Amino acid sequence: MKSRKTFYELFRAMWHSDERVRMRATDAAEKASAARPELLTPFKAELLGLIGEASQQELRWHLAAMVPRLSLTRGERLRAAAALRNYLVDKSSIVRTFAMQGMVDLAEQDESMRTEAIGIVAAALKSGTPAMKARARMLRKRIEATWIE
Repeated sequence: MKSRKTFYELFRAMWHSDERVRMRATDAAEKASAARPELLTPFKAELLGLIGEASQQELRWHLAAMVPRLSLTRGERLRAAAALRNYLVDKSSIVRTFAMQGMVDLAEQDESMRTEAIGIVAAALKSGTPAMKARARMLRKRIEATWIE
């Protein structure tokens, strides 16, 4: 993303009336923010609102990846975690997988969330889809390497 103005226009398209435009804009914003998370900073309030209200599965999985990239207060992390808990029971296994990843990412920032995140990963290892189990194995290794001494 070359400019903040371009990212702003992309970000605004996440509310477009056409769900295909929303999906593509959210995908592009997520990819850009993976490389440059600071692009999300001016839109923190909007992202925290959207993560709680989005029903389109493509938006949900990208929001689950983006929101933990923000610098969040404790209250904002709790709000994001509440939305991600709802995503954990989504009909889409991709949404559930990204929600699990998002919960672990939030727990990286907040030790009080770690027990819950570990439980989510353990549950996915036991009864998740193959994709969820694969991601859970990766997350378990990360947790064991960084959280458990």
